[in-house]
Amino acid sequence: MTKTIYYEIKQIHNHKYVIAATAKGLAFVGSPDKEISEIYSFYQHSKLIEDDKVIAPYYRQLKEFMDHKRTSFELSTDVSGTDFQEQVWHAVQDVPYGSTSNYSEIASTIGRPKAVRAVGTAIGRNPILMVIPCHRILTKDNKLGGFRAGLEMKKELLELESSNK
Repeated sequence: MTKTIYYEIKQIHNHKYVIAATAKGLAFVGSPDKEISEIYSFYQHSKLIEDDKVIAPYYRQLKEFMDHKRTSFELSTDVSGTDFQEQVWHAVQDVPYGSTSNYSEIASTIGRPKAVRAVGTAIGRNPILMVIPCHRILTKDNKLGGFRAGLEMKKELLELESSNK
């Protein structure tokens, strides 16, 4: 089934982001400075339509977040994954702004304490960076761990949040 996805490539600070949404809500925030093709790793069968009007409210909130003017998002989303992925993403969304958790804690939160690696994999499949704040999830020994957008971006986001408490 082909999914219609509206997108724009928007500049926030020194990076360009692909921001995409469906008629239901935000569906994708790309890694900084990545090509639009990154969206196909999440939505293989999709029809992309460039549309600034659809993306404008999502862009505004993402920019406000990056500008220290917003600590949470008030927007609809349209993401789906496996039941396990969705459980992980919901648990990640419960980690407060300016705080961190770790893969083990997320695994325990969803009642799967031994599924630490699977939690990491689910976090890596998060299609909406920043909105599902996977940058707040660290390794058990408080190291950065992996991040789809790169460890430098993860570090930047954590610093942004810690400086805005």
